[in-house]
Amino acid sequence: MASIADVGWKLLEFKARSKRSGSIYEPLKLSSLQRDDEPLWEKLDRYYNAVKTTILNYQSPTTGLFPVKTCSTCKEAKVRDSLYCAASAWALSMAYRRIDDDMGRTHELEHSAVKCMRGILYCYMRQADKVEQFKQDPSPSKCLHSVFHVVTGDEVHSNSDYHHLQIDAVSLFLLYLVEMICSGLQIIFNTDEVSFVQNLVFCVERAYRVPDYGMWERGSKYNNGSTELHSSSVGLAKAALEAINGFNLFGNQGCSWSVIFVDLDAHNRNRQTLSSLLPRESRSHNTDAALLPTISYPAFAVDDDALYSQTLDKIVRKLRGKYGFKRFLRDGYRTANEDKDRRFYKPAEMKLFDGIECEFPIFFIYMMIDGVFRGNSAQVKEYQDLLQPIIFQSYEGHAVIPKYYYVPADFVEAEQNKHGSQKRFPSNSGRDGMVFLCGQALYNIAKLLVDELISPKDIDPIHRYVPRQDQRNVAMRYSNQGPIENDVVIHVALIAESQRLQVFLNTYGIQTQTPQQVEPIQIWPQKELVKAYRFLAVNKKLGLSGRPERPVGCIGTCKIYRILGKTVVCYPIVFDLSDFYLSQDVMLLIDDIKNALQFIKQCWKMPGRPLFLVLIREDNIKGSRFNPVLDMLASFKKGNIGGVKVHVDRLQTLISGAVVEQLDFLRVNEAEIPEFKSFEELELPKHSKVKRQMSTPNVSELEQQPEINVDEWQLKPTHEIIHKFHDCNCLASQAQLAVILLRREGPDFLAKDENLMDELERIYRRAGSRKLWSDITAHTHTHTHTHTHTHTHTHTHTHTHTHTHTHTHTHTHTGVAPTQSRLMLTHLIWLNCRLAVRHAAAIIKKSASSIAPHITTILVHGKQVTLGLFGQEEEVISNPLSPGVIQGIIYSRCAPRGGEREAVLQQELVIHIGWIISNNPELFSGMLKIRVGWIVQAMKHELKIRAGDMPAQDIYQLSPSDIKQLLLDVLQPQHTGRSWLNKRQIDGSLNRTPLGFYDRVWQILERTPNGFMVAGTHLPQQPTLSDMTMYEMNFSLLVEDTLKNIVLPEYRQIIVELLMVVSVVLERNPELEFGDKLDLDGLMKEAFKDFQKDRGSLDGGEKQSDMEAFYNTPAVGKRGTSSYLTKAVMILLLQGDFKPCKEDPCSVS
Repeated sequence: MASIADVGWKLLEFKARSKRSGSIYEPLKLSSLQRDDEPLWEKLDRYYNAVKTTILNYQSPTTGLFPVKTCSTCKEAKVRDSLYCAASAWALSMAYRRIDDDMGRTHELEHSAVKCMRGILYCYMRQADKVEQFKQDPSPSKCLHSVFHVVTGDEVHSNSDYHHLQIDAVSLFLLYLVEMICSGLQIIFNTDEVSFVQNLVFCVERAYRVPDYGMWERGSKYNNGSTELHSSSVGLAKAALEAINGFNLFGNQGCSWSVIFVDLDAHNRNRQTLSSLLPRESRSHNTDAALLPTISYPAFAVDDDALYSQTLDKIVRKLRGKYGFKRFLRDGYRTANEDKDRRFYKPAEMKLFDGIECEFPIFFIYMMIDGVFRGNSAQVKEYQDLLQPIIFQSYEGHAVIPKYYYVPADFVEAEQNKHGSQKRFPSNSGRDGMVFLCGQALYNIAKLLVDELISPKDIDPIHRYVPRQDQRNVAMRYSNQGPIENDVVIHVALIAESQRLQVFLNTYGIQTQTPQQVEPIQIWPQKELVKAYRFLAVNKKLGLSGRPERPVGCIGTCKIYRILGKTVVCYPIVFDLSDFYLSQDVMLLIDDIKNALQFIKQCWKMPGRPLFLVLIREDNIKGSRFNPVLDMLASFKKGNIGGVKVHVDRLQTLISGAVVEQLDFLRVNEAEIPEFKSFEELELPKHSKVKRQMSTPNVSELEQQPEINVDEWQLKPTHEIIHKFHDCNCLASQAQLAVILLRREGPDFLAKDENLMDELERIYRRAGSRKLWSDITAHTHTHTHTHTHTHTHTHTHTHTHTHTHTHTHTHTHTGVAPTQSRLMLTHLIWLNCRLAVRHAAAIIKKSASSIAPHITTILVHGKQVTLGLFGQEEEVISNPLSPGVIQGIIYSRCAPRGGEREAVLQQELVIHIGWIISNNPELFSGMLKIRVGWIVQAMKHELKIRAGDMPAQDIYQLSPSDIKQLLLDVLQPQHTGRSWLNKRQIDGSLNRTPLGFYDRVWQILERTPNGFMVAGTHLPQQPTLSDMTMYEMNFSLLVEDTLKNIVLPEYRQIIVELLMVVSVVLERNPELEFGDKLDLDGLMKEAFKDFQKDRGSLDGGEKQSDMEAFYNTPAVGKRGTSSYLTKAVMILLLQGDFKPCKEDPCSVS
C-alpha cells in the first residue's frame, strides 16, 4: 500500500503533466486514494469534498437546479439531471446521519436536495396551465417542459423547438419526492403544492396511452420527430404511482387533506402495458439502456423476476461494450457520422451509425448499484473493474466520469468493418474542467453503497425493492414486489333492486339485501363516485380543475368510501344500464362479472379484502334469463365462480374487512358539492309476483318474415316507401325502408310529423325492449332437446355450437304440436328483431361507451387495431383514442359502403376482443394486427363451414353472447377435422402468422436487393434494412402493411407459406440470391401452373383463375403446396445471376 506522501507526489505530478500537455486526464487509480483503515469521518469528509466540488458547486443559488453543462455559458437545466444531483446530495446526507458531530453537513446536504426539488416544483407550478391542458389533451404541444433556465426557472425552448414530452422525467420527480419525504425531508409546504402534485399524478396515470419522446428526447429511433410508447416511461410512471398512492406529502406532520390519491385501475393498465412491452423499449427500439433505471434503481418497476432477467440479459447482450453501454443500436448521438447541423435524420441514415454508437460509462454505474441492491457482489466487482480504467481524475483528485466514448472520424471505417477493434475517446465532459453532473451523482451514490456508508434501505425508504425472501415481512402500501401467488378471497354482497325480487330469490335459497336494508350505507353507481372525485385537487388560484371525468374501474369500486360523513359502496361499471343493446344480453353480463372477478383476483394487492357488489335487477331474471342467473348466484353461494374464491355475506358484515378510502377533500369546498344520487330501491308491493313469463313478441305486431326486397324498394318513389313504412309491421323491414329514406331525403325528412331519426329511435326502442338476446337460445335448445333423437346425425360440433344449427330443426313433421309451430314462428320473429335492433342502432349511430377502454386494452397487449369493412380501406389505430373519435372512424369506414349493421357489430367485437385478450392473450399469438373487418369475415367463414350444404346463418341475427362464443371458437388455434381450404380461410382472415415469420422476411430482404412485391405493394430492401433492425416491432408492422392489399384470406395465407418457403430455400442455399425484384404473385402463378399440370388440367378442365383445389391441398407431403412453391422458387433463383460466396468450395479461381 502506497504511503500518503507517495499519493501526494503522484497527484502533484499528475496536475503538472495535465497542465503542460492539456491532454485528457490520466485514468484514476482509486486504490491509491483511500486506506482500508480510514476512519468513518475521514471517509465521509472525502465524499463531502467530492460531492461539493463536482456537483454542489454548480447548483444554482436561485432555483437550486443544476446546469446541463458546467461551462459558464450554459444556462439550461434538465429536470432529470437535476433530480439525480439532488439524490446524490440526499444520499450523502443519509450517511452523515450515522455520526454525531456532522459539522452541519447533514443539514446542508439535505437542504441542497430540498432546494433542487422545490426548484423543479417552482418551475412546474409556473406551467400549471400546461398541466390543465395536458389532462384534457395529452399531446406534445401541451406538456410540461423538461428544460428550464437554470437561474430564473423560465422556459428555454418552445414545444416546437424541443421535445419536452418526457413522462419518465415527471415520474422520476414524483418518485424521488416520495423517497425524500419518507426519509424525513420537508419539501411540500402548503395545500396549493399538494393540489398541484395531485394534478401531476392525474397526468402520469395516463402514461400507458401517451406516446412520448422518452429518456433520450428523440422519440422514435429514427429521430424523425415522432413519438412512441416507451417501456422506460411507462415503467417509471408505474413506479411513481405505486410510491405516491396514499402517501402524505406533509410526512409525519400531515393530515388527511395532504394525502395523494391514485386511480388503481389506471395503475394496473400501466402495469399491463409494461408487461406487454418488455423486454422491448418501444416499437423501434428492440432494447435500450434507458430501461436500466426502470427495471433497477431507482424505479424497480418490474414485479416479475423472469421478465426482469430477460430484459436485463437483452440489454447486456446487445448493448454492453468496453467503455460502457450503447444507448441503443444505431444510435447516431455524437458520432462522427452525425450531421450536427440537422435536428432530424434522413431516411436510411441510420445505417451510417451501425457499429460506431457512443458508449456511456454511466450504465456501468447503474449495474453496480443494481448489484448492491440485489446482493450480487460478483456483479458489483465486475462493473467496478470495467469502470476503473475509463474514469479520470480532477485536479483535486476526485473521480471524473466521462459522459460517453466515441469513435473518431479517422477510425470509423475500420470500426464498422470490425466492431470493437478501434480505441474510443472520451467526450468533453470529463476533461478541460467539464463535468457530467448526472454521471458524477450516480457514481457517488454507487460508491457510498459499495463502501457500505449507506445501505439500500437508506435511499429506498419506501421499499421499491424488496428481496424475495423478505417480501411477506415488509409492510407495503400497495405493490408487493414479485409475482407472489395471489390467493385473494373476494367478498361479495348480493343486492336485489326490490323487496319482491328478494322474496322471489329467497325461494331458491339465494339470500340478498335491498338498498333500504343496508342503510345507512349508501350504494352508488360508479359515475357518482366520478362526480365526487371531480373535486379532488381543484385549485382556482392555479387554474386547476381537478380529476378528469374518467370512469372508476373494478379495483376502485371494490373499496368502501367515507364521503361527507356517509359510508358509500359502489357497484362495478358492468352493472351500469347502457343505451347500447349489449346491455340486454344477460349471458354477456355473466361473462363480464366473471372477467371482472378474475381481474380483481390478479390485480388486488392491498391489505384488506376486495368488496364486490352484485346488483340483481328484475329484468335480469325475466324469461329464459333466470336459469343462467340462478346458476351464477348458486356458484357465489358455493364460494367459487370461474376459479375465483368468493365469500358471500351481508354487506354490514363484510365492511369490517374491506379497504376504506377517506374522501376528505370534499370538505374543503363543501358548499359547491352537488347532490349525489344513490341507487334507489324499486317501490313495488312486497308480495306481488315477479313476472317471469317468456318474452314472446306479439305476432300481430311483428311479421315473421321481412316484407320487402331492399334492391327493389331502392328504385321506388319516396311516397310509396313512406306508405309501405307505415303499413308494414315488421321492424326489420321498417328499419330497411327508413335507411332508404334517410339516404335519399336526409335525417330531417318528416313522415307523419316525425323526422326519420325519431322514427329510427322508436324502432330501436321497440325491438330492443323485447329483451330477446338470450331467450332465443333457450327456446331453440328446448326444441332441439325435444326432438334430437331424429337428428343426432346432424350434430358434428360441440354443444356450444347448437344454436347455429337451429335451422336444421325448423322443418315441420307430421304430428308436431301447435305450440311447436308457435316456437318456430317466434324463433324467426326474434331473428328479425335482432336485425332491426342492429340496423336501427347503426343508422342512429349508437355507440358503446366502453369501446375506447377496450381498444386501449388491445393496444396495451402490443397489438394494433384496424376498423373497416373486409376488402375495403381500413383505419389503423395504434394509439388510444377518445370514444367520439372511434365512433367517427367506425361509421365513416363502414356506413358509407353499405355496412351499417357491421358498424355496430364491429363495436361488439372490439368489446369482446378486449375482454378475451385480457384473460386469454395466447389466443391472439401470431396476430400483430387485429383487423376487425377481417375477423368478421373469419366468423362468416365459420358459419358457412358449420352449415355445410345448408344456407349459412346470418351473423347479424346472432345474439351478442353467441357472437362472443363464435369469436372464441374462431380464435382457437387448432381446428381439427377441417379442410385445408377452411383452415387457410380462417387463419388468413385472422392474419395469423407462424413463429419467426417476420425474422424470416428480414432474411429474405437481405438476399433480395430490389425487395419483393405482392398485390401491387412493394417492400424495398432500402431504406428498410438501413433504417430498421430485424427484431424491432416497426419492421413487423411494415411487413403487415405490405400484405394488407391481399383480398382473399386463403391467398394471404398461401403467400405467408410462400415467404416461409423462400426463407428456407435461401437459408439452405447461401450462394444464391434474387437478382431482380421478387414477384410473389408471379411465383404463385408458376406454382399453380405446375399444380394444374400434375392434375392433368391443362386441357381446360380447370380454369386458371379457380385455385380452390390448390388452397385445399395440404402444405406438406407428396405434392403438397410447399413442394410446388419450393420448385417455383428454385427455378427463379437458378434463372437469375449466380453469385458465388467468397468461400465457395466450387470456385475455380
